[in-house]
Amino acid sequence: MNPTAIQLAGTIIFACAVIHTFLVSKFERMAHKYPEGSIGENVFHFLGEVEAVFGIWAAIFIGIYSWLTGFAIYDEAHVVVGGALHYLESLNFTEPAFVFVIMCMAGTRPVIMLSEKMIKGVSRLIPLPGRMRFYMTALILGPILGSFITEPAAMTVTALILLDFFYSEGKMSNKFKYATIGLLFVNISIGGTLTHFAAPPVLMVAGKWGWGMNYMMTHFGYKAVIAIIISTLLITFVFKNELKGDLKTKVKNDGLLNPTWWITGLHLLFIGLVVYTAHHMVFFMGLFLFFIGFVTVTKEYQSELKLKESLLVGFFLAGLVTLGGVQAWWLEPILTSMNDVTLFFGATGLTALTDNAALTYLGSLVELSDSAKYNLVAGAVSGGGLTVIANAPNPAGFGILKSSFGDDGISPLKLLVGALVPTAIACACMLLLHHL
Repeated sequence: MNPTAIQLAGTIIFACAVIHTFLVSKFERMAHKYPEGSIGENVFHFLGEVEAVFGIWAAIFIGIYSWLTGFAIYDEAHVVVGGALHYLESLNFTEPAFVFVIMCMAGTRPVIMLSEKMIKGVSRLIPLPGRMRFYMTALILGPILGSFITEPAAMTVTALILLDFFYSEGKMSNKFKYATIGLLFVNISIGGTLTHFAAPPVLMVAGKWGWGMNYMMTHFGYKAVIAIIISTLLITFVFKNELKGDLKTKVKNDGLLNPTWWITGLHLLFIGLVVYTAHHMVFFMGLFLFFIGFVTVTKEYQSELKLKESLLVGFFLAGLVTLGGVQAWWLEPILTSMNDVTLFFGATGLTALTDNAALTYLGSLVELSDSAKYNLVAGAVSGGGLTVIANAPNPAGFGILKSSFGDDGISPLKLLVGALVPTAIACACMLLLHHL
């Protein structure tokens, strides 16, 4: 491996970004040492936003790239052919834009209320106490819905439901909070694998490798459902004492009208059209502008769009894309040197350090056998809950739930521990059932 100066700089900066994600709680604590509303407080709060980390370091990388090669190199026809600007233009930022749009649409009041009704309706069929059955249903049905409304949308909906009915009550122990968010992240990561268009790591390779709906259902989907059910039942049983009692009905005192069927239907239509055109930014961004207009017109039924949260997640992914573009020099030799089982567990481990979509994308650039392709993707989705950077939708759930963990926010180490058992179950289902 003989990396160029730019590749080496990119890898060093990528490592700095990963280390930064483990230090966000310290930046949050530093922010509290400054007067409220001061520049110092705001700067450290921004540095403590995990969603902003990779965007910040990507900006630093582009600065170094410009210093090493120039910002833009033009040919005689004044076309950009080199420099940092040329590098940025060579990247594909469709996925960050897609996640931003789908998060905004899925986090709206009509969609959340519909999802709550669906989960409550299914939970009534389970002969258990109200809180316990609602918890189970939310963490099983919510992630599986991710295969149809996309993982970012499912993460947004499920995390908001957990915030409303569990985290905001203040009765969850710290251990239960981390077990729940770890379970949520893992279930979302594997829950989008029933289809070929919902999970970012699958999206990156499905077209090139010819994986359609039938392939995903028969190779990934049923295994994911089994793993989700086993993990959720296990966590529910372990924390059964904290899930006793009936579910408290949340009264919406927001002064808004309940969405009518046609308003909810149009929301679903917008989401469906965005999913259908997920690879065509020029169309779904235009559609998003129409959606903003629709929300404005029907504002008496709507809560505010979650623009800030969605933009931060989009910023996070754009930073990953920018830095990920120069990591192939060390990742590719590692992937190609592994046998199938080693590749599976290697992908699971590497996913904790780099977004699983970036990992599978790099795998799509090299020649792999059919079994190697399966093990790469299966390992990548199984490890998607280990860290906040492991799977694209994780920052969305992180951003929604982090205020419930106190001033220090979510500890990366405790999140890792909370996700270990569901990850082990996902690995077992994806690996063992594949050989039956």
